[in-house]
Amino acid sequence: MIKKSDVLARKLGLSFNDPGLLKVALTHRSAGAGNNERLEYLGDSVLGFVIAEALFQRFPAAGEGVLSRLRASLVNQNSLAELARDCHIGDYLILGAGELKSGGFRRESILSDALEAIMGALLLDQGVQACRDWILTLFDGKLQALRIDNWDKDPKTRLQELMQAQRQPLPIYELLATSGDEHAQLFDVECRVDACPQTTRGSGVSRKKAEQMAAEAMLNLLQTLNQ
Repeated sequence: MIKKSDVLARKLGLSFNDPGLLKVALTHRSAGAGNNERLEYLGDSVLGFVIAEALFQRFPAAGEGVLSRLRASLVNQNSLAELARDCHIGDYLILGAGELKSGGFRRESILSDALEAIMGALLLDQGVQACRDWILTLFDGKLQALRIDNWDKDPKTRLQELMQAQRQPLPIYELLATSGDEHAQLFDVECRVDACPQTTRGSGVSRKKAEQMAAEAMLNLLQTLNQ
């Protein structure tokens, strides 16, 4: 039995002026019209801004690349679904018969979308500041756990450490081609990992730089696949 949304609101420390917005935020598209897709779009936007601002203030010496990686580590599907599970949002989701039968209340994509939709609903109901305050409270533990030295590393090192953390084989780099004059050569490298069915490529004036570009592309691809 689906629990009432007002119970969830109290657990989240929220009080909606328009409780109907929260109900819409918890309604998956499988349940029909009036679902949470538009609110999820809105919530995704405000979440990205709030976290970007928080990281900008928290790490004044960090460059754009490090800040982008930190943000991606916080607002990806896995991270959001983890927070949604901590809040027991799955118990309050309104799903269609097919998703109910297949256990959609446990699906990471559905949980993460619902959490972002709640942010969108709160933004509409009470404005930017109330939404910002709640997001920062929700992410406080994750923000406190971040350490800048874990992210200020080159792409090959980060990809290798990611594979080791997932107990996967190390990345494989293959030189595909070399072009140009001897004093101005361009190297083309392919990167493969067991965790991804696709490969990535990188080019550079040295083989090392080409491998770094391929590793960066693979990290971005893995991030996209996990969203």
